[in-house]
Amino acid sequence: MSLFWRIFLLNAAVLFAATALLLLGPVTVSTPVLLTEAMIMAAGLVAMLIANAALLRIGLGPLQRLTRAMTTTDLLRPGPRPAVSGHGEIAELIRTFNTMLDRLEAERAASSALALSAQEAERRRIAQELHDEIGQTLTAVLLELRRVADRAPEPLRDDLLQVQETTRDSLDEIRRIARRLRPGVLEELGLISALKALANETTTHTELAVRRSFDSDLPALDQEVELVLYRVAQEGLTNIIRHARARQVAVALHHGALGLELLVRDDGRGIGTAPEGAGIRGMRERALLIGAEVSVGDAPGGGTEVRLHVPAAHIGPDTHLTNGSHRLS
Repeated sequence: MSLFWRIFLLNAAVLFAATALLLLGPVTVSTPVLLTEAMIMAAGLVAMLIANAALLRIGLGPLQRLTRAMTTTDLLRPGPRPAVSGHGEIAELIRTFNTMLDRLEAERAASSALALSAQEAERRRIAQELHDEIGQTLTAVLLELRRVADRAPEPLRDDLLQVQETTRDSLDEIRRIARRLRPGVLEELGLISALKALANETTTHTELAVRRSFDSDLPALDQEVELVLYRVAQEGLTNIIRHARARQVAVALHHGALGLELLVRDDGRGIGTAPEGAGIRGMRERALLIGAEVSVGDAPGGGTEVRLHVPAAHIGPDTHLTNGSHRLS
């Protein structure tokens, strides 16, 4: 039955009941209308409106629940679908909305996987060029400066040595940028070694004190899972360095019966009511690709806390991206 006919029949039932009471009841209307008669008619009208409102609320309740679901749906935070209730067009509308959400989430996962895969490929290319092109060029310049400094007269030797140190510092910085763009230690030595190297690098180049806590009995992880865990930790530390004004940060990775959990927590000023930026949205998109969930908020004792939870069902060497066709590289 269509929504039009359901509302029409509800109103018709209320009006029919009111007409029947007027025809069959003992109430009569005088001319002019007496006060008691006016009170009885007003009470009947109120009762009729209340009955009509109650019936419409019951009939249109599923639409109100669907409206709330529409206003709170976030493709980066998938949640339960609205329950299919009601009859006819209302139930069909809820089913259509759920189908639309499934399609949008699948399309977003596919497009995000392609974008992140292209991003990782571009990072790898830039890191390779920094290492092979600029790195080798600066190395040659460094060697030439050393050769020239050995033959230069004494007044110029100190200046050449200073330029040599500056060039060496630039070469180290380029290598550090290349490692951040494409962490070779992740591919060669695994996730735990990569996280330790990331923590050591943060301590070396900033004033942050990094405390580490990593389980040693982690299960075998797919490359995509390891890369997502590393990138989320990297983005979390980058945000702390840029915005948190923190002195200490804790990085932990633990494995339990429910899955893996990565924690990055600082003692800074917290996130408060600040809107989510591109970094946090990027973490959420990466997490969705492996069926994980990211939560970002204020830590209980102050500061900011980033948690990445990877369910046990999505852990293992045979894990694939949720869209089933694209791989991060």
